[in-house]
Amino acid sequence: MNQEQMKQAFTEKYGTGGDIRVFHAPGRVNLIGEHIDYNGGYVLPAALEFGTALAIRANHDKVVRLASVNFPELEGTFALPEIGLGTTKEWMDYPLGIMTVLQERGTSLSSGYDLLFFGNIPNGSGLSSSASIEVVTAYALLSLEQGHIDTVEIAVMSQRAENEFVGVNCGIMDQFAVANGVKDHAILLMCDTLEYKRVPFRTGQYKLVIGNTNKRRGLVDSKYNERRSQCEAALTALQPHVDNLSYLAQLTPEQFGLLEEQIQDSIVRDRARHVVEENARVLASVEALRQDDLKQFGELMNASHESLRDLYEVSCTELDVMVEEARRIPGTLGSRMTGAGFGGCTVSLVHEDDTDLFVQQVGQAYRERTGLEADFYICGVGNGVEEWNG
Repeated sequence: MNQEQMKQAFTEKYGTGGDIRVFHAPGRVNLIGEHIDYNGGYVLPAALEFGTALAIRANHDKVVRLASVNFPELEGTFALPEIGLGTTKEWMDYPLGIMTVLQERGTSLSSGYDLLFFGNIPNGSGLSSSASIEVVTAYALLSLEQGHIDTVEIAVMSQRAENEFVGVNCGIMDQFAVANGVKDHAILLMCDTLEYKRVPFRTGQYKLVIGNTNKRRGLVDSKYNERRSQCEAALTALQPHVDNLSYLAQLTPEQFGLLEEQIQDSIVRDRARHVVEENARVLASVEALRQDDLKQFGELMNASHESLRDLYEVSCTELDVMVEEARRIPGTLGSRMTGAGFGGCTVSLVHEDDTDLFVQQVGQAYRERTGLEADFYICGVGNGVEEWNG
C-alpha cells in the first residue's frame, strides 16, 4: 500500500480535512551476536525494508483514536486524561505505552490524534513488530508536538514503554535498530552503554532471507534464565583471576583459553566459551563487512549457529533443519538461527539468483523433515524510523 492509498484509507476511516502525515519504522533482524548482550558483548542488528507505517492527524475532540488495517476488529478511543490509567491487553498497548512515557517525561499531548497503522511485518515472525509500532508512534508524536527528536532517546522510551506499560521484559536492541537504522548499514551496538557505530553492509547481489520455523517456543523464558545464571557462575569463577572483570565478553578467546579450567562445570564452561567467541565473531564480522568480504561474513554466521547449537544449546531440531537445508543451496553464503532460540527464525545470506530456489527447496525439505510449514521473507537492509514525504 503506497502513501496515497494509506491517506485514502485514513480518510475513509476518520473523514476528510486536516493535515495527514505518514511515518514509517522498520522491522529488524540481528545478523550476528546472540545471547551476549547481557554478558557485555556486542550485537549487530540491521533495520529491514518492511515495517509499520502510521498515518496520523491531530483532532479537536481531545481523544486518541487507534486503529490498524491489520486488526480491524480491535480499535479504541481514549480520552486524553485516561491515557496511562490501564492497559487493553491488545496491540493498542504499544502506542498507549509510548503516550504514557511521553507524558511522564513532560511531553503531554496538546490535542487529540487519530492514528491508523499499516503493518507488513508478519505477526509472530520475531522481526520486532512491537518495537516498530512503538518507535513510529514516538517519532510521529514528537514530530507533531514539535518535541526534540533524538532517535537514541526514542529507543530508550520505547523499551521503557514495553517493559513498564506492556509488561514485556525485553532488551533495547530491537528498539535501537528500528530507531537508528540506515539503509545498507548494520549497527554495532553495546546494549548496556548504547555505544554504537554504523557499519556498511553492502550486500550487492545478495539478499537476506529470513525463515520462520513456525515452531512454538515454549522453553524460552526458563532456558533464558538458566543460561544467564550459568554465565554468572562462569563470571564468578573467573573474577578472582582477572582484574576488573565485569562481563564475560571482556575476555578475548586467547585469554579465555588460559583461564577456562578455572570453571569446574563443563556445561558452564561451554556457555562461557560461546559468549567469548561469539563476541569475537561480531567484531570479526564488522571487519569483514568493512572490507566487503561477504564470504567471510557468511562463514562467521555459520560458526555462530554451530556455537549456539553445541555450546549454548539454544537451538532446536527445527532451526537446525532449516539451517542445514539453507546451506545446501549453492548461493547461500551463511545461515544461522537469530533471536532467543528454541524456535523462531533463521537468517541467511543468499545470492539473488538463488532466492526462489531457496524458498522452494528449503521449504519443501523443511516440511518433509519436520511436518511444519515455514514462511520466508526476502529483503534488504532499509532505513530506520522516518517521515515519508511526497
